[in-house]
Amino acid sequence: MGNTAVVVGAGIGGLAAALGLRRIGWEVTVVERARILDDAGAGISLAANGVRALDALGVGTEVRAAARGQYTGGTRTPGGSWLARMDGTALERALGTPIVGIPRATLHRILRAALPPETLTIGAELTGLDHSSLSPDRVRVHLRTRAAEGSPATESHLDADLVVAADGVNSRVRALLFPEHPGPAHSGSTVLRAVTDRPLDLPTDFEITWGRGAEFGHIAFEDGRAEWHAVLNSPPGIRHADPLAVIRGRFRGWHRPIPDLLDATRPEAVLHHDIHELVTPLPSFASGRVALLGDAAHAMTPNLGQGACQALEDAVVLAACLARHDRTADTADTDSTDSTDSTGVLAALASYDAERRPRAQAVTVAARRAGRMGQQLSHPAAVALRNAALRLAPSGAAVRMILRHADWTPPSLPQPSARDGRSVE
Repeated sequence: MGNTAVVVGAGIGGLAAALGLRRIGWEVTVVERARILDDAGAGISLAANGVRALDALGVGTEVRAAARGQYTGGTRTPGGSWLARMDGTALERALGTPIVGIPRATLHRILRAALPPETLTIGAELTGLDHSSLSPDRVRVHLRTRAAEGSPATESHLDADLVVAADGVNSRVRALLFPEHPGPAHSGSTVLRAVTDRPLDLPTDFEITWGRGAEFGHIAFEDGRAEWHAVLNSPPGIRHADPLAVIRGRFRGWHRPIPDLLDATRPEAVLHHDIHELVTPLPSFASGRVALLGDAAHAMTPNLGQGACQALEDAVVLAACLARHDRTADTADTDSTDSTDSTGVLAALASYDAERRPRAQAVTVAARRAGRMGQQLSHPAAVALRNAALRLAPSGAAVRMILRHADWTPPSLPQPSARDGRSVE
């Protein structure tokens, strides 16, 4: 086919997009500004929609083998009483898979391993996009590359039929395409998280505990270690010399296994990030021959565990739209084909925007509301009212809430050939 794409960003969404594009026969280059891929991050939960997307991209089996199903757990109070229990078995019956937990580093490695090594270019920072100097059906990506800190920069460019912006919440591409958009806003919360240094004997696969303006949760991994996260109401920019000590103090007296998780953590392993989101929705997930994907398009709070899942959905739908419209362009009468869109890219991106933007932006709003009624709630009376409502809710309410977002079926993608991973009809 000869179609070429540049994916900006080698996170979960960018790597998934590259897999989807290669699966439909595109030549892909992924550019990543980091010079060292240290796979920093803690853990991640993937609901059925995320796992199904990985199946469509051809890596679901590997991810399932490395992940741990979240069958037991739920939501608790700081004293340890249960507000709601999660039934992973019921979710598996309904959707074919429970929620699964996996280290982010492991997921990154699985996605990268499914791509040819030459696909990825690291240490390359995007400095601009240019349509004007090329024909209307190409876009130029300007890059600045440094081999090491302090080394001279090398300027270069790549020309492509498509650019996929998967460069995160502070997306440079989004700022170039939508200069009037206000960009990400601080959510009012900050998160500290880590992976334990050793396995623990945990009683549940997954838990969240809500206090006043604070949340502590854990995800158990297949190897016995666990990710924990602590989310606090906080203004942006506050950092601590000893964040683990701060967490110990803030959650002192909370139920087990919270103190056990902290005891199993090295202080230097704690990551600290303020949580930002796109409160002002984008008017489109596409501009010209550029598609926005994942946090670049719809950064959301983590309260529903849907951020990565929505990025994976983006990747599959983008590939499916391109495959569908490419076939349409191939069979269209020459006189009726737009000369600036001979491969159907513009039509495909219009379909991608129409399919993805309403759903992803609705999930973004739902996540924000979940945070306000969950972790961010701080008034004692409001917390007591919420807790009472959760205790009185029917036993299947938690499953139904998860199904609302996780029950998604991906479009089918062409099967790759055994020779080189390109699609076959």
